[in-house]
Amino acid sequence: MQDILIDTADGVMTLTINRLEKKNSFTQPMYATMSDALQQAKESSDVRVVVVQGHATIFSAGNDIGDFLSGVAGGTDAPVFQFLRAVASFPKPLVAAVCGPAVGVGTTLLFHCDLVYAGDNAAFSMPFVNLGLCPEAASSFLVPQMMGYHRAAEALLLGEPFMAEAALEVGLVNRIVPPTEANALAQAQARKLAAKPLSALMETKRLLKKSSVAPVQAHMEDELKSFGRMLREPAAKEAFTAFMEKRRPDFSRV
Repeated sequence: MQDILIDTADGVMTLTINRLEKKNSFTQPMYATMSDALQQAKESSDVRVVVVQGHATIFSAGNDIGDFLSGVAGGTDAPVFQFLRAVASFPKPLVAAVCGPAVGVGTTLLFHCDLVYAGDNAAFSMPFVNLGLCPEAASSFLVPQMMGYHRAAEALLLGEPFMAEAALEVGLVNRIVPPTEANALAQAQARKLAAKPLSALMETKRLLKKSSVAPVQAHMEDELKSFGRMLREPAAKEAFTAFMEKRRPDFSRV
């Protein structure tokens, strides 16, 4: 069974995260598949909008830890980082439907989406500090920009989940619906967009994001350098070892 399902119809390309047995956690091949799909969507005149969706019970548990640790050995050109750059620079409308847990990159990618619809069971979290790491996907810039500094600090320093209502309040999501309706709503909104002139959609998105393009790129590259360095440090090693051993990490000596 494919871990990323790709379907294109009526001008909408849909990427469905389809690894439920592993809580929709991302692997490097999944990132590569999504990056390739976004590149195809960028170049194809048949695709006007892209939708990213998961299951009614879970969007994504974030990275598959074992796969991630082996995959990021490739440095800043690893598939995960290529995917984040592709999402950040995607020129056409990007819509997301999020239900259940959205952990780590499952949340940070949403800050690059244009429309986000959430099930009332959605739980967003960015637990990078808890893993001995720093934020990624330019979230150190985008989260305080959207949420304000203190809420961003709470989300990024504590790494605790915040629910759909809080996400709606700060503007991360556009609307909250029952979980079984989120994907359908995202699809309906995507088809509304796909019926509009593509040139107008793309130019409007370009203008909306114009002031943030340079700082997003700068923050993303700065984060990647720190992220790669911190992966090799004792705190991250303890966090990931504890995760694999299913115990609580001990950061008292790091």
